[in-house]
Amino acid sequence: MSRKLLTIVAIYLTSVVLMALQKPLFLLWYAEQAAEASSAELLGVSLNGLLLDSTVAGYISAIPWLIMLVAEWVAIPEKVMRRLLNTYFVIIALVASLMVAVDFGLFRHWGFRLDSTILPYLATPKEAAASVTWSDLWPAVLLFVAYAALMIAVWRGVVAIYRSAKANLLHRILHTTIWIVVGGLIFLAIRGGTGTAPANVSKVYFSNNMFLNQAATNPIFSFLSSAARSELKEDDYRYFSEDECNARFEPLQDKHSAADTIEVLNTTRPNVVLVILESFGRTVTDEIIDGKEVTPHLNALKSEGIWFENLFANSFRTDRGTVAIMSGYPTHPKVSVMKYPQKAHTLPAISRSLHKEGYTTRFTYGGDANFTNTISYLYGTDIEHVTDQHNLSLDAPLAQWGYADDVVCEYFADEVLELASAEKPFFATLLTLSSHEPFDVPYSAFENKILNAAAFTDECVGKMIERWKDSPAWDNMLVILIADHGIAYPEEFQAGELPRQRIPMLWTGGALKQRGITVDTYSSQADLAATLLHQMNIPTREFTFSKDILNTANPHYGFWSFNNGFGIISPEGYVRFDCTNNSAIESSGNNTEQLTLDGEAIVQMMHQDLLAR
Repeated sequence: MSRKLLTIVAIYLTSVVLMALQKPLFLLWYAEQAAEASSAELLGVSLNGLLLDSTVAGYISAIPWLIMLVAEWVAIPEKVMRRLLNTYFVIIALVASLMVAVDFGLFRHWGFRLDSTILPYLATPKEAAASVTWSDLWPAVLLFVAYAALMIAVWRGVVAIYRSAKANLLHRILHTTIWIVVGGLIFLAIRGGTGTAPANVSKVYFSNNMFLNQAATNPIFSFLSSAARSELKEDDYRYFSEDECNARFEPLQDKHSAADTIEVLNTTRPNVVLVILESFGRTVTDEIIDGKEVTPHLNALKSEGIWFENLFANSFRTDRGTVAIMSGYPTHPKVSVMKYPQKAHTLPAISRSLHKEGYTTRFTYGGDANFTNTISYLYGTDIEHVTDQHNLSLDAPLAQWGYADDVVCEYFADEVLELASAEKPFFATLLTLSSHEPFDVPYSAFENKILNAAAFTDECVGKMIERWKDSPAWDNMLVILIADHGIAYPEEFQAGELPRQRIPMLWTGGALKQRGITVDTYSSQADLAATLLHQMNIPTREFTFSKDILNTANPHYGFWSFNNGFGIISPEGYVRFDCTNNSAIESSGNNTEQLTLDGEAIVQMMHQDLLAR
């Protein structure tokens, strides 16, 4: 019995150490960010992270504990037991090391530890892998191999401790009692102690520096806990009573006052072209390198149209940004509404509203529109025809994500001109893709790959717009350029940080009666729907979360979410709030308390709306 007991204790303790090893490895992996922390803070990462490390160790130890308990009553030869345990630990080592390697690689792009957010992307592995570059891949593969080998070697040594022994009935009863006590201790480790709250990610948060909190989080626990639970629970994000939430949310809504809306169109029925620019954050589009603008075509169009200076992306991923733009529906802090087709199909949408007005509705994308349920959402919101790489036959090679922007923009330019020659008005949308990682484009303007890819897309879109300008179709055309989300440029900007959320929006085209205007109003992507439809005298009451940017009577603020957090900004101040820790990460201005309450009301209303799907 003593050798068996020693084996299970050794399994648990070595598992804790192996999990804890991830913390210094992560800090080394992201040494540039870790260098900003003090020695005490770096030590705090490991010490605070031990709680979730011990919880994961408890999960790992549970199966060996159960097998050894059974072995008290069912004769399992020593060789068979060791083989069983070694096989189990090889599987655990491979799965755990894969999760850690994926987590280390993704954090650079996502800004949070591995969780169930990755699951929808696994349905289309080819597209998911398209973002991976060799520079991302080889360190992750090396980490996977080294970490798995270490875990297998350590656990094999522990399994070698095990010895079987014969016991009479009395000893078996006594041993079983001991095993039950051991099982209780393992359960306590899994639960995270005897406190009222079980183990959860927020328990390792110890700093106002979100990077350090993320570093302390065990990615295996983060993934398992988010994947195992329902992501939409009734009691989540419940900050107020229902009546109080409604009362707080009402002043934040659009006032539907046509009299207060600044009219900028010379027709209420223009042909509308929406160009969603992949990863076009303002940190990229405002960048100038050695006197050379990264996006000169976009910048030049500011003087010919309406420029929205203070617009913020509602999210950090394309699927969520697309819904925000087209449905006026902000992003939930944890889930993508595209993951819930039954809800996505009921959302209001620019396409649905225009289709009711007799518009032809089209969507074009050079990649795979099946990615993250996008095609389901599009058809569910009255997009009549979706063109993607599966029905495009272009004389060009496929890049990792699909056809590059040069050939797709040329195709889309032709499509728009063809639609303009028909009698029906149209709403045509293009989603670009070349400015997505891995940023491999047939272009060479900047050494930095992110900037170079953005410059390529800017040139492709600029040429496309020039073609339309030279045609009669331009006179009745409204072209809207807007980014789907920002990007980590410079790299230190993580998802949710203010500079990364700021994006461009520009209206241009012959349908504008006012040009060269800069709108300073604070707003977000979700406000496009109400703003556009009000200009067209189309009702927007079903767009609960969208407000007219050009209506002077409206409250003006920008709202966004990131991994279990939200940000909100207005002329009075700015707050970035962590819902896991239920506290502000950073804030500025004189009205941050009210902004926090406003953000909580928006999140609660959105969460309850999703629950009602």
